[in-house]
Amino acid sequence: MRFDEETMSTASHQPCLGSPTETVAAPSTPGEQEQIMAVADTLVLGYGLHPAEITRIPEGTATDNYAIVDQTGRRYFVKVYRTRSSLDLELASVELSEYAADGGVATARATRTREHELIATHGRLPISLWSYVPHTETAEGTLTGARWAAVGAAMGRLHSRLATHPAAAPTLEPGAAVCDVATARSRFDRLILAYQHRPRLGEFETWALRAARERHAVLGDVERILASLPPLTVQVMHGDLAGPNVLLKNDDVAAIVDFGPPTPDYLAWEIMRLGCDPKSFQSNGVERWLKGYTDLALAYQDANPTAPADDLLSSLRVGCAAMLCSTFPLSAPVERPHLVDAALESYARARHEAALTLLEQLPALEAALYDTLH
Repeated sequence: MRFDEETMSTASHQPCLGSPTETVAAPSTPGEQEQIMAVADTLVLGYGLHPAEITRIPEGTATDNYAIVDQTGRRYFVKVYRTRSSLDLELASVELSEYAADGGVATARATRTREHELIATHGRLPISLWSYVPHTETAEGTLTGARWAAVGAAMGRLHSRLATHPAAAPTLEPGAAVCDVATARSRFDRLILAYQHRPRLGEFETWALRAARERHAVLGDVERILASLPPLTVQVMHGDLAGPNVLLKNDDVAAIVDFGPPTPDYLAWEIMRLGCDPKSFQSNGVERWLKGYTDLALAYQDANPTAPADDLLSSLRVGCAAMLCSTFPLSAPVERPHLVDAALESYARARHEAALTLLEQLPALEAALYDTLH
């Protein structure tokens, strides 16, 4: 939606319905238009920013997201928080992003309100306002060539910075605790039973049931994988470091976005989660993916030299086990049907294929990684 400056006041913004300058960039519901007007109110009152255009961005599972253009043509990104009940965690997430940025990590920067707050909470809707990172694409399915090393270096710098976060110092924890196989087995049992009790299964549900059975059948292999792991580093992490949250500009990382609150987790898992982006794994093929992953690991090691070598060397094993233990997104049709669309179905198939391929070829892949890092 576009706004004429003369139709806006610091108190409210009524759409000038007959104005030729007002356009709707995408179909919107009455509730969405009301949300857009609430966003416009908060931008003016909370930030002193007069929007000329507000456009809904369809991505976003926990927030409603908008692209903003102000009256000077400058662009921003807005997150609208759907509930106020977890704003303390949302604020901690923004603060973690800012902590990373203050340490030289490439991120989008949050804009503070007139009252110097990172989240505007006094309007009808709580929002955060972010710098816009132009001319980028995400790392989901696009990791090739020099991008592997660029992503590895950016992740190494991020982890090096977050190792100094005051919430928790890095510690060594048993690698076997990366996943709970007994709990995973119970979840797969329940999921398989839920699908079996359905009177009719669609194409994706039929595939998801078959995939759940395949995963259930290899959980014994996962137990053996976990039992062989050494102690591994646990420290404050990004929290959701997957392909969609890494923005690339050509062969460089322009920004890492969408941090979670500062929660300690296994370093090896976050390395593998990004390094084994399922769509990049699928599009590269095993040999090219392994070359890319070793490039990522070498660049990571250079950028974060204090990280124990075991974290990198064990990352394939950790990632393989964690993916095989996870019921999502196979469980989405049962537990979160509103998330099921063509993109999620494609991701589910790619992730399942990647996990089983890693399991099958794990000894050879680990040997190649070990040779490279030594």
